[in-house]
Amino acid sequence: MRTLAHLIHCIEALNETIGRVVSWLLAAMVVTIFTVVLLRYGFSTGWVWLQESYVWMHGLVFMLGAGYTLHHNAHVRIDIFYRPGGARYRAWVDLGGSLFLLLPTVVLIFTLSYPYVADSWARLESSREAGGLPGLFLLKSAILVFCFLFGAQGLALAGRSLLILCGRAQLLRLPPRTH
Repeated sequence: MRTLAHLIHCIEALNETIGRVVSWLLAAMVVTIFTVVLLRYGFSTGWVWLQESYVWMHGLVFMLGAGYTLHHNAHVRIDIFYRPGGARYRAWVDLGGSLFLLLPTVVLIFTLSYPYVADSWARLESSREAGGLPGLFLLKSAILVFCFLFGAQGLALAGRSLLILCGRAQLLRLPPRTH
């Protein structure tokens, strides 16, 4: 059980770090959008690559930040029954939701998107727009990274729920092992 708690801490630390780093893209998006608007309406000029860049940043925030959002229990859910329930009830809901909804969906997304991403890599795909950004294959790879990060956080949520149901919740408060 200590190994499971350590694994949960590692997954949560990974998603916490990535979420905090990716959150800086929001500030970059604001600056980029302001620049695009200023250039377009103030100077009647603009670049496709600059416009695409904030769309790509937006996609990265959602794809790479999904695990962070799940870690902080900030995804949309119907709280009419969940919130007033006790810790064991919520643990059962989280365990069932993770194992029977979240993880199968992530596996399906990975399975269906892998050929799409692989094809993009094989062609070193870039933007279809003239003057657009190169490296679209890198952006499409975020789909697979999403599956890994969100799926890992789903496993951490299931593990956390299992520890609660087994009466070992105190292990979740221990600092992670450093070796």
